[in-house]
Formats: sequence, structure tokens, C-alpha cells
Amino acid sequence: MVAAPHGTADKTRHGVRGAVRSLLASRAEIEAAEERQETERRGCTAVSDLVPRHRAQVSGVLRSVRLRPADQVPALEAELYDGSGSLRVVWLGRREVAGIDPGRRIRLEGLVSFASGRATVYNPRYELAPRPGE
Repeated sequence: MVAAPHGTADKTRHGVRGAVRSLLASRAEIEAAEERQETERRGCTAVSDLVPRHRAQVSGVLRSVRLRPADQVPALEAELYDGSGSLRVVWLGRREVAGIDPGRRIRLEGLVSFASGRATVYNPRYELAPRPGE
């Protein structure tokens, strides 16, 4: 009997586990993994790795977009999701920003702050990814 090279059995075992895990993964887990891969591909920082008071580039999909109530300074708020977590994005003094819609893929850059315990970027520079067919 020939012994397998050191580590081969471990790789096979992890490969089988990985295959089983991917078969049992929920749709949300698969989408999150795809978003994390896209973030890495674009060379951006994962939301889960953001550091307060540091500039960062992040990318992801806008899950929601809403206008703050009129009794406050007008502000458009969006939630960016990158598979590792969510980031609140706020454009102060704006009631709308062209192209900022739920489901839109975006890359943005700005100073990270934590407001009410959530990672937040105010008035970021942004780049919209083209939609299919654009």
C-alpha cells in the first residue's frame, strides 16, 4: 500500500466538506459569498473590516434607499451590502441622487464614521456600475 503525501487526505476531506457545505448553503449565503468575491475583485475594503476615521473604498449593492423625514435637514440615505456587512451611506442636503436606486451596484469612497453604532459614510465619492445593456 502506498501512503498518500502528507496533507493530501486533509485537502480531500476539506474539499468534500466544502462541496457539501456549498450544496447545503442557502441562497443568502451564496449571494453573500459572491458579493465578498466582487469586493475583493475590485480591490475594495470589506464593510466588516472598516476602521473609524479612516478613508476607505467599498463596493456592493444598494439594498435600500430612503429620504429622511422633512423635519430634519434633507438627506438621502442608502444601505450598501457587500456580503460581509452593511454600510449606511448618507448624502446630506439631497433629496435624490441620480442613479442611486435599490439593487444598483456601486463603488464609493469616503471617510468612515460610526453613527448610532453603525458604519456610516457621509457624502461619498461614488461610481455606479453599468446595468446590463448600458
